[in-house]
Amino acid sequence: MKDLGLRAKLARITGNNSGMAVVEVVLLIVVLIALVAIFRTQALALVNKIWTSIKDGASGITGTGMFIY
Repeated sequence: MKDLGLRAKLARITGNNSGMAVVEVVLLIVVLIALVAIFRTQALALVNKIWTSIKDGASGITGTGMFIY
């Protein structure tokens, strides 16, 4: 008889997953922040390289040395 009570408690504990979505979202945010912190310099270098390429291409099209916003 005591075994049924233990099984019922275990089923009740494992069946309640209402807080799992919050934990998953928090873990994803933590992982994303860690990735940004690790690869920050590489990401900034890539963005600067792309931006420079866009500016050079735009100045070639407009014929001016300035990038027009």
